[in-house]
Amino acid sequence: MSKALTGTDFQFKGQKSVYHGKVRDVYNIDDDLMVMVATDRISAFDVILPKGIPFKGQVLNQIAAKFLDATKDICPNWKLATPDPMVTVGLKCEGFRVEMIIRGYLTGSAWREYRDGNRNLCGNILPEGMKENQKFPQPLITPTTKADEGHDENISKEEIIAQGLVSKEDYETMEKYTRALFQRGTEIAAEKGLILVDTKYEFGKRDGKVYLIDEIHTPDSSRYFYADGYQEKFEKGEPQKQLSKEFVRQWLIERGFMNQPGQVMPEITDEYADSVADRYIELYEHIVGEKFKKESADNLAERIEKNVTDWLKNR
Repeated sequence: MSKALTGTDFQFKGQKSVYHGKVRDVYNIDDDLMVMVATDRISAFDVILPKGIPFKGQVLNQIAAKFLDATKDICPNWKLATPDPMVTVGLKCEGFRVEMIIRGYLTGSAWREYRDGNRNLCGNILPEGMKENQKFPQPLITPTTKADEGHDENISKEEIIAQGLVSKEDYETMEKYTRALFQRGTEIAAEKGLILVDTKYEFGKRDGKVYLIDEIHTPDSSRYFYADGYQEKFEKGEPQKQLSKEFVRQWLIERGFMNQPGQVMPEITDEYADSVADRYIELYEHIVGEKFKKESADNLAERIEKNVTDWLKNR
């Protein structure tokens, strides 16, 4: 069984606070920088699974870093450096309380709502007669409110502006960036024989400027289909072959767990955790288009602490 990093408790120089999210531990340095550690925790149905997935943090951090670099000509982003394979350091921004979800295809929760009769998706009116996994004529932006706990809620552009969650000017900037980022992500995916189906972006503000923050285009924040076979499967109404952590959700569903009252989390064996690690590495190699290099999993916390401390000292 490979080792996994499921939690951190660092004390960096200038550290003001730390936030432990579902997957990332985020350290605030002098209210100026953020040290974001991608742990090996994995979540599904808004709950953290009881066992970490080896190399998952490295996979997610390195995919996000590559896509942040590949899109920095489109909009400013928070990334400054990756001092460790599992860490990104960047500018501290004031995050907006809205996530920008953009969908190229009718799938996932959007399909479930459509199937159940809803034709208004966050202010986007959908026509009758659409099928699961059908491509939209133009990608749809379907924002959600960003909840600290529980589920995020769908919301429209008009509601966001009316409630003062984001100003009209900032929202329109986020909307412009979202479409351009999705277009770039779509083009990069196509080069790898993939379809970027949907994804989410988070934005924040610093010194009056809107920045892209957090991860982008990773299998935790995005859904990918294989382009080869998409049309045939769509016409036959068959499930698409996809790259995302959906396979973990399906595994849990098959074992009777969707985080509903009375349901018990199934046992996560070492063998299953290693099999999920293999899938994440496969995702990396398809999405990035290069071989994944496993960093040593020995003394992960000590390595991260040293690498981040050295970077902060020398910046």
